[in-house]
Amino acid sequence: MTRVLLIEDDPETATEILTELGGKGYAVAHAVTGTAGLLRARGEAWDLLIVDRMLPGQDGLSVVRQLRQENVQTPALFLSALGGIDDKVLGLRAGGDDYLVKPFALAELSARLEALLRRPVQPQRITLRLGPLELDRVRREAWRGGRKLDLLPREFQLLDYMAQHEGQVVTRAMLLEDVWNYRFTPQTNLVDVHMGRLRRKLDTPDEPPLICSIRGAGFCLRAPA
Repeated sequence: MTRVLLIEDDPETATEILTELGGKGYAVAHAVTGTAGLLRARGEAWDLLIVDRMLPGQDGLSVVRQLRQENVQTPALFLSALGGIDDKVLGLRAGGDDYLVKPFALAELSARLEALLRRPVQPQRITLRLGPLELDRVRREAWRGGRKLDLLPREFQLLDYMAQHEGQVVTRAMLLEDVWNYRFTPQTNLVDVHMGRLRRKLDTPDEPPLICSIRGAGFCLRAPA
């Protein structure tokens, strides 16, 4: 039986979706807040997520973004009254697989869910290996050349993001949006402070640096051959 988690705070919309999908044989659970939905999404096995963008406690974008950062790849369909192109792009960039604008027909919702279920399941990358660097994304642990790195949760998250963008220039704005979940770019040295701490733990004096600063642009992780 297909298991669906619905994260929706509007009782009328939730009732309609629960009735529609229940009648089609789906096993649907319901969470009313983003915080509760995040806990259930990361703590149980689901086939699909239906996530409203505007939620109390924690908005839908940050819920899905955080799940993706934790390597939870369950297909997610966003529901939102915000139907502009920029709104849809934000949803997809946050890790959504589809975006449905309210009001919508229940038949279209069902069709979109069926399409998501037909997509081949992509294997999750549990371990990342880049030269001497190795990341266990389940245990959230990292090693360089067999030396375990004593990383705080945010430092691991930052290293994981850089590793996934190996060889690419990553800007401070990208890091603030994707690692810290900021929707704007504040005037802060937050990224530089955390990046400095990470690099001190990542590199010993006799090791070539893995993360380099790109003047006027940001940072880049390059694994040595």
